[in-house]
Amino acid sequence: MLNILIVGSGGREHALAWKIKQSSKVNQLFIAPGNAGTSVLGENIPVGVSDFEGLKKVVLEKQVDLVVVGPEVPLVEGLHDFFIADEELKNIRVVGPQKHGAMLEGSKDFSKEFMERHNIPTAKYKSVTRDKLEEGIAFLKTMQAPYVLKADGLAAGKGVLIIDNLPEAEASLKEMLDGQFGAASSKVVIEEFLSGVELSVFVITDGKAYQILPEAKDYKRIGEGDTGLNTGGMGAISPVPFADEAFMKKIEDRIIKPTVNGLQKEGIPYNGFIFFGLIKVDGEPYVIEYNVRMGDPETEAVMLRVKSDFVDLLIAAADGTMAEQSIEIDDRSAVTVMLVSGGYPGSYENGKVMTGFDQCENSILFHAGTKQAESDIVTAGGRVIAVSSYGPSMKKALDQSYVNAEKINFEGKYYRKDLGFDL
Repeated sequence: MLNILIVGSGGREHALAWKIKQSSKVNQLFIAPGNAGTSVLGENIPVGVSDFEGLKKVVLEKQVDLVVVGPEVPLVEGLHDFFIADEELKNIRVVGPQKHGAMLEGSKDFSKEFMERHNIPTAKYKSVTRDKLEEGIAFLKTMQAPYVLKADGLAAGKGVLIIDNLPEAEASLKEMLDGQFGAASSKVVIEEFLSGVELSVFVITDGKAYQILPEAKDYKRIGEGDTGLNTGGMGAISPVPFADEAFMKKIEDRIIKPTVNGLQKEGIPYNGFIFFGLIKVDGEPYVIEYNVRMGDPETEAVMLRVKSDFVDLLIAAADGTMAEQSIEIDDRSAVTVMLVSGGYPGSYENGKVMTGFDQCENSILFHAGTKQAESDIVTAGGRVIAVSSYGPSMKKALDQSYVNAEKINFEGKYYRKDLGFDL
């Protein structure tokens, strides 16, 4: 029986907690810092994801056996390395890559060079720093519009610009290099624009073998018809109709295997999740980006479709025994509809009282930005609740989530009513 600590506070972490809690191998479950939803499944502990000393204290006091890291920031900052280097923590299992492997998400330049070395299909690119601005502008002039500019470092999902004309692209490149996204854009990756339909594919790996989790498609734009500003994600759908067996085989052969083998060849220790942000262009898969953790809101759909004991997979990732595992997938559709605060992804107000939870049936409500305030649950973020449902088809599952999305109320509530429109 294991004591497990999940690090994080969003919808992804609530979905992981929900899945982990179903295992007979769990003794106690802790979430740091967690939210109003996770508090029902385990014990929330008010320690931030980057407070390594605070997390150490929790692990020792609560006799934690396994740590599952939800978000990317503590991985890029070296949480796993901190455990390995600490006498009292070095034998605790951690699921999530060490700092070197986390660079796949922590540096766009690192990940593009890695893909180039291992012949993994991706967009053409050039990385530039402030002193190479002229080279960057010259490269832009060789490209067709639209132009893609990406901050090299972590910018909380906001560091990507897609620009329709050359003068504006040149001006934006200069602004980014001058510190528009702080240190994250001291280096900028200029990329060719790929036109196609996107999908998210996830694996859990011990660095040698891997298991492929259900794929998903998420919807990033705030507005219906994929218009308006980018968000952290307005909903997700799994399975993805166009990701048939033949297409998934291409993804595995050309992208997943060379990625895992590449990490091994380069001696980069890696365990945990790899998220492949992919795009299908003329029937072929290309990598847009890697993430070193599960996606959000995809996790809130993907976890519904994992039938296997998820704790077995987590242990295998930490212990290097993934080759002995298999994974069972539910063949139903699972979807997530995200309820967000009015004004998001711009400025919005927190602390709105939420009602209607008791009216919801046949959906799982994953909390993202919520907290308990005395007897009320109040909003505490841009993305507030992920309403997840099963269905015999994508449409039936969506209908179910929409019924319950109507029942939950808080001032300024908004959600997209057109998910799946492009499938």
